[in-house]
Amino acid sequence: MNPIALGYSPCPNDTFIFYGLVHGKIEGAPEVKEVLEDIETLNRLAVDGQLDMTKISFHAFAHLRERYCLLHSGGALGRGCGPIVIAKEAFQPDALSGKRVAIPGELTTAALLLRLHSPDLSNFVVMPFHEIMPACESGSVDAGVIIHESRFTYPEYGLSKVIDLGEWWEETTDRPIPLGGILARRDLGIERINRIDASLKASVDYAYANPDVVKPYIREHAQEMDESVMQQHIDLYVNEYSVDYGSDGEAAIEDLIQRAVSHGIVPASTLPLFAE
Repeated sequence: MNPIALGYSPCPNDTFIFYGLVHGKIEGAPEVKEVLEDIETLNRLAVDGQLDMTKISFHAFAHLRERYCLLHSGGALGRGCGPIVIAKEAFQPDALSGKRVAIPGELTTAALLLRLHSPDLSNFVVMPFHEIMPACESGSVDAGVIIHESRFTYPEYGLSKVIDLGEWWEETTDRPIPLGGILARRDLGIERINRIDASLKASVDYAYANPDVVKPYIREHAQEMDESVMQQHIDLYVNEYSVDYGSDGEAAIEDLIQRAVSHGIVPASTLPLFAE
């Protein structure tokens, strides 16, 4: 049987979660072949059906439910971890209308949250997430939506927060913010999907139990990231929901997708989130 093509990002939360799975530490786990790319590239690879299993934004998942199902572990969902709209000069969120706003990909959950918050916005500039803060600093865009470790470092660029979209989501829904999850192709079959799901949970558990073993792999892919920022990143995006969404997490995911459907942003689907 061919290895499972597994896509995830080089961000610390993903390398933390997948270390055990890709390094053969999980007994009974299927063989995997990792594909490390940024989240928007992973979204596009999944759209093209090139990955058997992948980290993906929930925005992209909402477009792919006919082909992929959600796994119960490995996701990024929580509180105080949402994307932030920043700008060189601070202004009120209701002044976003008409602004030229940088987003880290059309299918990112960051872009979806911005569209739900400000449905009249249309002047988006798509760019890699690490280019957004410099673009705001230079004034080539009026504002930008930042994700990942940028939420810890944007003040260093002299930038100001316009709105924390995660806080807005939590205040208006009273739910944790769903950012991204792990998908598997439905045509892998229920038995294989369940095996993958169990192995993924075991990989998260392994990382929690063996942080010193996992850390060099995380550091290798974190590039120039400061050690303290790397740990902040893991602490923020890996939590109890990464082990299992539970009913609270599942409700938040359903809510996000249904809001996107009601706004005409994503198609409706009768298929369940998870394999059945």
